Amino acid sequence: MSAPESPAPAIRARSAHGLGRITLDRPRAINALDAPMIAAISAALDAWRDDPDVQRVLLDGAGERGFCAGGDVRGLTEAIAAGRPQDAGDFFRAEYALNAAIAEYPKPLVVLADGITMGGGIGLAGHAAVRIVTERSRLAMPETRIGFTPDVGGSLLLARAPGRIGEYLALTGASMDAADAVYAGFADHLVPSDRLGSLIEAFETRADPAGAAELVLLFDETPDTSSLEEGRAWIDDAFSAPTVAQIIQRLRARPEPRASAAAATLDELSPTALVVTLEAVRRARTLPGLRAALEQEYGLAMWFAATQPDLVEGVRAQLVDKDRSPSWRPASLGDVLPGAAWSALQYRPEVPLWS
Repeated sequence: MSAPESPAPAIRARSAHGLGRITLDRPRAINALDAPMIAAISAALDAWRDDPDVQRVLLDGAGERGFCAGGDVRGLTEAIAAGRPQDAGDFFRAEYALNAAIAEYPKPLVVLADGITMGGGIGLAGHAAVRIVTERSRLAMPETRIGFTPDVGGSLLLARAPGRIGEYLALTGASMDAADAVYAGFADHLVPSDRLGSLIEAFETRADPAGAAELVLLFDETPDTSSLEEGRAWIDDAFSAPTVAQIIQRLRARPEPRASAAAATLDELSPTALVVTLEAVRRARTLPGLRAALEQEYGLAMWFAATQPDLVEGVRAQLVDKDRSPSWRPASLGDVLPGAAWSALQYRPEVPLWS
């Protein structure tokens, strides 16, 4: 008996008129990434790397809801719960290698982050040469909400955000609209969604591959200010505090309603994830580049997978049972071991990232 065929990866890769185009094609799941999709995207990029008929690459998502809602965390946590953290390691290594390949791609790589773009979607969109958002875009690194920590190179993007915006976004998992994403350094241009078709047509008809960013400027309608920029006073004040507990204390002392809301959010999240994430983002500011950040994140990801219960519990509460009532262990910041962040950052997986 022959083995059953594996399902086809949920992407569409094609090239014409000098443009290589990859479309994430899993719209019912908001194009969430699974291992076959990661492998197929990587293969397409490899095939076009030295192809003279492909001058630039465009990455987008099918459906109206979003570009990519993240990675297949359900599959990861099922493997972890079954005692197979090495399966999670296989996924992380493939995903992070793709993130690095996008950042280092030798041809202009343009991403249309239209709609929901979170977690693993940031790993695809955030490191591209030209990053486009629309009025429908909502970007976030919401990992602390499932007892995890920002990865896919997100810690580096967060570390490079203005002031203490990075700590705010990392700890709370707050979403950004298009203007926020441009201000925070997660995107380059806002193009109205009804003009994306014209933009793609322009990419297909313009011969000069080096002019991708200049071409987008013809469609750019990025506003001058963002809500993140307007909130810098309370964000920088509170999120510059040395510890998560002190951040919450400062937030509660602020008069702004958004500060109070941020404090309430932090009260609900995994204490371990918050403590580790704060240190990870601040440590990322000292790292030389994306590969170093991905290596740090890989160690953290495997530390969570191999030693911590909160990731499995967070996914259960948010995505499986959807009761929104996780039982974090430990349950309070005061019970997190003083050396937890240091231990997480020192963790060395058995299989290295760049093996």
